[in-house]
Amino acid sequence: MKIAVGSDHRGVRVKGQILSQLAELGHEGIDAGPHESDSVDYPDFAAKVAGAVARGEVDRGILICGTGMGMAITANKFRGVRAVTCHDDVTAEMSRRHNDANIMCLSADMLGDRLLGRIVDLWMRTEFEGGRHQRRIEKIEQLEEHLGCTDAPPETGGGCG
Repeated sequence: MKIAVGSDHRGVRVKGQILSQLAELGHEGIDAGPHESDSVDYPDFAAKVAGAVARGEVDRGILICGTGMGMAITANKFRGVRAVTCHDDVTAEMSRRHNDANIMCLSADMLGDRLLGRIVDLWMRTEFEGGRHQRRIEKIEQLEEHLGCTDAPPETGGGCG
């Protein structure tokens, strides 16, 4: 799979670890930046990754900031994106199994390296169950249609919400 990985300044170190792990797992990791630990605004990098997922340029995305929450809020503004914050094995597995999450948001500050590695591995390996969960995903897509969500970047008036 092709996975876009982005962060803010607090997640640069973790982003490097995740890109290495993805390569070890046989996936193509795309570094969406930043490349330095100078202060940056997380919405800029969340938009890069979420836009790539929304346009189908990558299969999934991983975003890292201090808590993961700001990244998730931003990424979910893009049509077709189902971004979740994961903080343990259960949230990583269930986000894929039941929600078909296509972007995982992680905390650089609150998760240790070993746990981060385990969460990434589990999230990458877990398949979507479909069935009754597919019906729910379709309802989310209908909401996006009803709300007039577009694939255009938020800075051009697109997005959702």
